[in-house]
Amino acid sequence: MIAVTPIAPLMRILVIALFACLFFTFSISAQSSPNSPDCRSAIPVCADAPIMGMADGGGDIDDFDPEVITETGCLEKGSLSNANIEHNTSWYVFRAGTGGQVGFDIESIALSGGTSAAEWDFAVYGPDVDCGDISSGTAIPIRCNYEVNNTNFTGIGVNPENGQAGAPSIPQSQNTYDEWLDVEAGEIYYILINNFNTNFDDEPEHFMLTFTGSSVEADSNSALDCTLRDEFLGLDIVACEGDPDITLSALNSPAGADISNVEWTVDYDDDGTIDDTLTGTGAFGAEYVVTSPNTGRYFAEITTASGTPPTVADDGGILITFHGEPILDEVRVIDDLITSDIHDVYSVEFIVAGNSDYEYAINDGEFQDEPIFNDIPPGINTVIINDKNGCGITEPIEFLIVGYPKFFTPNSDGVNDTWNVKGIEMLTNPSVYIFDRYGKLLEQLAVNANWDGTYNGARMPSSDYWFRLEYDRSDDAVIVAKTVQAHFTLKR
Repeated sequence: MIAVTPIAPLMRILVIALFACLFFTFSISAQSSPNSPDCRSAIPVCADAPIMGMADGGGDIDDFDPEVITETGCLEKGSLSNANIEHNTSWYVFRAGTGGQVGFDIESIALSGGTSAAEWDFAVYGPDVDCGDISSGTAIPIRCNYEVNNTNFTGIGVNPENGQAGAPSIPQSQNTYDEWLDVEAGEIYYILINNFNTNFDDEPEHFMLTFTGSSVEADSNSALDCTLRDEFLGLDIVACEGDPDITLSALNSPAGADISNVEWTVDYDDDGTIDDTLTGTGAFGAEYVVTSPNTGRYFAEITTASGTPPTVADDGGILITFHGEPILDEVRVIDDLITSDIHDVYSVEFIVAGNSDYEYAINDGEFQDEPIFNDIPPGINTVIINDKNGCGITEPIEFLIVGYPKFFTPNSDGVNDTWNVKGIEMLTNPSVYIFDRYGKLLEQLAVNANWDGTYNGARMPSSDYWFRLEYDRSDDAVIVAKTVQAHFTLKR
């Protein structure tokens, strides 16, 4: 065995800005949905009817990190250099029910009989991407259009107004439609719909979202999985400790406006046991605000005003997991007795205090997902730990491997003539005791001393010998005595 001591880490936190949602409902002949300007609370939809959507003056929520998302497809390359990535936005999510061709039309709507000032743009992400990857710019849109529109329609497929077929997004092409999506059953896609024009009167701008394509024409009830709407609280969310609050809403449920009361509950440990009943906010208690770091699975059960059905529930709930910045808890040396007798190198494993998804890099090397590294030399090394969910990355953290030669040859040839523990000078109050195979104490070494393979002046025979290393280690201002025992070989 050998000892490893983490030394004074300095931490830097990278926080993805995540924001609460603003909801607004209205009645119209199509399905109507409240606005969700946040990818994390995207509204679940399917293709069984047109969807009346809207984005209002409060919808200019920035899901994207402006320092990262500088070159992400059409989001930065529209026909106008001052195009907004997000301004008065709305997010939707759908799950493919069957494989096939899917598209959609976004039609600008003026509800008051006037002219709509909105100019709708869009981006589609998928399949099966995470909102954190969208926010960081890791995920690139697979379909999008941020060009100036010369019709009331934009979308994927064919423009119903002028028959224009979709084409790949090319900067300043003036295309308003992109190519069809070819989807597989079960895949999940996010749609960002964005109003480029400024909302001058602070009234909501409206659009009609209609799904199209051969699979939709074959069966609009199965082309997109309508059961996703039963998961009306949205897909599970991974967030960072210290992020802004997350607002959950029951207004996205199949009950629509037919709500008289909402009961919120939470299973903090996600172990199948409800831990608490919560108090909602807003009309009928239809919203609940989750604050950091309250990890848990949240449920909403709706009592309808009409009594048909009497209750509507998101039975699976939504799991919200908050991750903190990476904290190195321990460095373990593993398999040290099977490493080469020639090269004194070690395998180490990094233990992080947390349950997020991490990657590791040592000594200025490349990142890897596994926390185990081989062929690490004794002495001072460094590790950097990155939270792959974007919740933080450490500065280089120094750690000490206290190693020892697996053998020595006291034959006076000037090579490996003596033995001692390497890096012992970095420890506090170290002592090394050497024993023969029967446990007899042969030598106690000082910090700068070495064993020459003798006992009371007599040369000891070729054999395995044991040693015990004792030292003090400071853990949170408490001195913890450590004892390390292992063996080495004397060869003559």
